[in-house]
Amino acid sequence: MAIDERWQRARLFPVTGIGNPNEQERRGCSVFLAVLSAVKEFGRAMTTRCGAPVGPIETFIEVPFDFNGGRCRPDGLIRVTRGQRTWTALVEVKTGRNDLDTEQVKMYLDVAREHDYDAVVTISHQVATTPGFHPITVDRRKTRKVDLVHLSWSRIHTEAKIQHANHEVSDPDQAWLLSEFIRYIEDPKSGALDFEDMGPSWATVRDGARQQTLRANDAETLAVVTRFDQLVAFCGMDLSRRLGVHVTQRLTRAELEDQATRLQNQAGVLANNGQLAGVLLIPNAAVPVEITVDLRANRIDAKTTVPSPTDRRAQARVTWLMNQIKSGPPTLQVVANVARMKSGRSFALSALLEDPKAIVGQPNADIRSFTLTLSQTAGTKRGQGKGSFVNSAISLVNQFYSESVQPLKAWTPPAPKPKAPSREESPTVAAAAGTTALHPLTPISTVRAFEGDDEVMEVQGLPAPGST
Repeated sequence: MAIDERWQRARLFPVTGIGNPNEQERRGCSVFLAVLSAVKEFGRAMTTRCGAPVGPIETFIEVPFDFNGGRCRPDGLIRVTRGQRTWTALVEVKTGRNDLDTEQVKMYLDVAREHDYDAVVTISHQVATTPGFHPITVDRRKTRKVDLVHLSWSRIHTEAKIQHANHEVSDPDQAWLLSEFIRYIEDPKSGALDFEDMGPSWATVRDGARQQTLRANDAETLAVVTRFDQLVAFCGMDLSRRLGVHVTQRLTRAELEDQATRLQNQAGVLANNGQLAGVLLIPNAAVPVEITVDLRANRIDAKTTVPSPTDRRAQARVTWLMNQIKSGPPTLQVVANVARMKSGRSFALSALLEDPKAIVGQPNADIRSFTLTLSQTAGTKRGQGKGSFVNSAISLVNQFYSESVQPLKAWTPPAPKPKAPSREESPTVAAAAGTTALHPLTPISTVRAFEGDDEVMEVQGLPAPGST
């Protein structure tokens, strides 16, 4: 019997009945915490990211506390037990485009400290670019004894998709629970939004970059730099969902330890030349993916640099590359980077396929690497959708990786071969020089003779030293 398209399947976590933001927030928190405690592998991945030990997970919603003569009610509480240790965290959840409330988070930090809890975990659409980074700033004294941890809905969605795609959940019933959770948070009514907006300062900063009127210390410039950093992180999460692996931003140790200085430096670059940049690392990919935005030129570039082989001539190095990227986009720009030259020849892939020799300036040119760049006009709108900056960046990164980076294989030098003996090491030459080297046809057996305190070695087939 056919199923009527108007019939709605019964769902474990329904989105029907969500009538207002408060209901959306309560249901989102309850669903997430329920799956956290019910799906072992997913719960472990999320709680260890927050600093919890590995152990059984208990979750609660709307837990009341007496505080400062009144009452407060965090959205949830997580408790993880391992042996004699109990790790406890308060949970604050925001759905939709609602940002975290700084004063509310501060209050929960005070409550956690008063009850000797370990952490406050916040969840919202705001993206934490790296572990340890939080979208809001609080007095460091409040986080001396209590950790402040942030999970974006994008990060939660990504972890769930990776585990589901890789069949990491061993129990079939728990795997089904995780699939129902993914279906729930992917529904727009759930309010579990992905990164989708460059913020209210986007238009002002975009126009200021073109007019060269930006100042690095302006709040609007810093706001857009922060949003772009979040966009790079989200591009990595979007790739993670497609590939089933954890794609991360490439940051130095200094950048990880001092996020504020890193963002301030990026704001300086944006004010000076109108550019923003970030780098993604894909596990097992031969090269990273670099994302560069030029707001003055209204262009987004996705690029990478591929080291070339060193065991062959220039044209053979070009052939090595072309065999790997021949199915790439025709507009892919290829630059041959030659030693001791500031810039090498540059051609579109479509032109190189017709004449691969064109990119080699001289037959003996020392091509050290190739730079591949795929460009696209940047969208102008701040949000998602057709013509948006966010969508143009995400689509370009996905296309560049799948068509240009994924086929690449890093060149490795061939294994070393045994070297033939030089003339100085030849046995015949050594024997003629009065050494004890053996002739190639001489048997290996030897006879030893003792004469007084001296040992004399006689080799079969050759006279002993000193004999006539």
